Amino acid sequence: EKALHKYYIKEFGVNLENYEMSPTNLAYTSYLLAVAYSRPFIEVVSAVLPCYWIYMEVGKELLKKGSKNPIYQKWIDTYGGEEYERGVRAVISILDNENVSEKEFNELKKHFRTASVYEYMFWDSAYRLEKFPFNVEKNKGV
Repeated sequence: EKALHKYYIKEFGVNLENYEMSPTNLAYTSYLLAVAYSRPFIEVVSAVLPCYWIYMEVGKELLKKGSKNPIYQKWIDTYGGEEYERGVRAVISILDNENVSEKEFNELKKHFRTASVYEYMFWDSAYRLEKFPFNVEKNKGV
């Protein structure tokens, strides 16, 4: 997945310093980092799983039709491919094989649901080209 991101950055000549996160992306990644730094490993797994899973499902669906555009097809092949699905299934199996109490299970569900909502919001924010109403990153002016 990281290789795909590097490919697109190079292909499009993107300088990441010229871009800032959308408000939703900042909130979502902040949530994931907070879970990662403060909660048990299994809760972190439940929080990151929606991202992996939705990309797999979207990739598999798009793979059925494909794309004439090789740039899109590369994305589709990555996320719709068997290797990516194996990775997602491995993450799912970590959760499936964990023996947790009802209280712990409720925490896992809470993180999974919260991250699922953030995933929806992330995709929607990208569609809407969401930006902060003011420049919030330092050294970029106001």
